[in-house]
Amino acid sequence: MSRETDDPELSERPETEEDLEDLALGEDYSLNPAYVPMVADALDRGDAERLRELLGALHPADVADLMGFLSAADREELVPHLDPEILGEVLSELDTEIREEILEHVPSAILAKALGEMESDDAADVVDDLEADKRAQVLAAMPEVERAAIETTLAYDDETAGRLMQREVVAAPQFWTVGQTIDHLRRESKELPELFFDVYVVDPAYKPVGAAPVSHLLRTSRETPLAQIMEQVTEIPVDMDQEEVAYIFDKYRLISAPVVEPGGRLVGQITVDDIVGVIQEETEEDILALAGVTDAGRDAGFLGIVRSRLPWLLINLLTEAIAVVVIGPFQPMIAKIAVLVMLLPIVSSLGGNAGTQALTVAVRAIASKELNAANSARIIVRELAVGLMNGAAIGLALGAGLFIWQHDLKLSLVVFLAIIANLFVAALGGILAPLVLDRFGRDPAVSSSVVVTFMTDFFGFLALLGIAALILL
Repeated sequence: MSRETDDPELSERPETEEDLEDLALGEDYSLNPAYVPMVADALDRGDAERLRELLGALHPADVADLMGFLSAADREELVPHLDPEILGEVLSELDTEIREEILEHVPSAILAKALGEMESDDAADVVDDLEADKRAQVLAAMPEVERAAIETTLAYDDETAGRLMQREVVAAPQFWTVGQTIDHLRRESKELPELFFDVYVVDPAYKPVGAAPVSHLLRTSRETPLAQIMEQVTEIPVDMDQEEVAYIFDKYRLISAPVVEPGGRLVGQITVDDIVGVIQEETEEDILALAGVTDAGRDAGFLGIVRSRLPWLLINLLTEAIAVVVIGPFQPMIAKIAVLVMLLPIVSSLGGNAGTQALTVAVRAIASKELNAANSARIIVRELAVGLMNGAAIGLALGAGLFIWQHDLKLSLVVFLAIIANLFVAALGGILAPLVLDRFGRDPAVSSSVVVTFMTDFFGFLALLGIAALILL
């Protein structure tokens, strides 16, 4: 049954591809919500021609985005309408959860053909998501050379340069001239990588000794030896973590880099388009880890989300229970000075926010290599000074407000000193927790927030009640 709609944009069929392209994307290049019902309607009616028109107006990345807005049933119906070449590009752009679901419904022969149209690194990512039985079927249906490239890539650890690289590279001996190199590129054009920026100059052992940018080749006379125009290369070890690779690309402003195995032999290359994805992925992981959650995705079930978040909440419950134990010995004093009950959450909350500020800055600095043993002492002192200054400012404001309300100078002094103490502890925890975790090889983004929250709550309660006991009683 066709889905009805009152949207006039959906009832009018644009006559040209340009009309469809204008309707498909908004000014910010995001998929127009009106386009999703158009595709769903064509699927309901089984209108293959209309689907080809609608899909043909989209870039593969936009088709992948479209998949995320369709239901699982519609996605299953849509896949057979994609040519293998487009299917391969779409698969490489899809969220992991949606891709795994779609792969279940793609015949092995068609998937093998689609993988053959992809770069080896993207193809390996897709194959890695397949169930063991289907993976064997798909690989068996691929040509031997392409199958070997994928299997070799999958042999490397996940999130390393070996998994990130594409095995297709352009290399030339250092005794070649520019003319010989250009002639080789034209002669072997069908075997070249889809995207490359450098011709790697190699020695007889196939070790890179330099790189000749394509832009330099085109501006240099044919008789010039490659050795005269090649530039120094930054080699990437095949087992390097992808986050380290992204750091190197950012630090040295690289567009591409050769990947070498332990003996120094050239085995692949990494290009900047791969690094953009890594940076985005690592950034999302750190942001989510700071909050103690994982990426739920658009199609995630609520039980899966609960399982990902509940453990951290339970840990936080335990630390909070420990923190409030400190209140017990001060109950008689609290009974006499009831206003302290109102001040406890204010002091702990301010400390928690200040700790989160310091923690976020520290985690980012560690991830970007801006914070290490060489400057950690200076950064710690700086954060502690900031904590004291902010504590004094906030404590003065809160103390003044409390004095206007309660007309009790001693109580205002208690709050002033408690705020300073807790923001100092917050700064200390916010900077030290990630440093210590990183020193012991743990991800500082994952559990630092729980530690800092515990510290600010525990010491916030202790500071307020302890100082009150000394001054007020």
